[in-house]
Formats: sequence, structure tokens, C-alpha cells
Amino acid sequence: MKELWKLFWIFAKMGVMTFGGGYAMLPILQREVVETRGWTTEEELADYFAIGQCTPGIIAVNTATFVGQKRQGV
Repeated sequence: MKELWKLFWIFAKMGVMTFGGGYAMLPILQREVVETRGWTTEEELADYFAIGQCTPGIIAVNTATFVGQKRQGV
């Protein structure tokens, strides 16, 4: 449960502090998820961005869903 709150807090903080929509969040997502936390690799995150862009919804929300699924499962 603690891991889920950590995921929620990181993505909520990015959502509140970022202006410009989902595409403006991509560099912040990359820094936080790959460089700071090490939750994914650069290649995985690029795949998440590509799939998130193809699926309905906001790209940052879709990417957050993919990262959360990798970290904690369904």
C-alpha cells in the first residue's frame, strides 16, 4: 500500500505543478521515473509514451498507468 501512495504522490505532484498539458510533462516524467526513481528504463518509457499517445486519453495519465502497472501490477 505504501508503494501505491508513493506512485500517487509523485504523479499528483507532477500534475499539479506542470502547465501545458501532457506533452509538457514528458521531460519531468522521464527525469522522475527513470533518473531519480529508476522505476523504468529509457526504452520502456519511450514505449509507454508511444502506446500512451495511441490510446484514448491524456498521454501523461496513460503513461502513469503503465508505470503503476509495472510497479504494482493490476
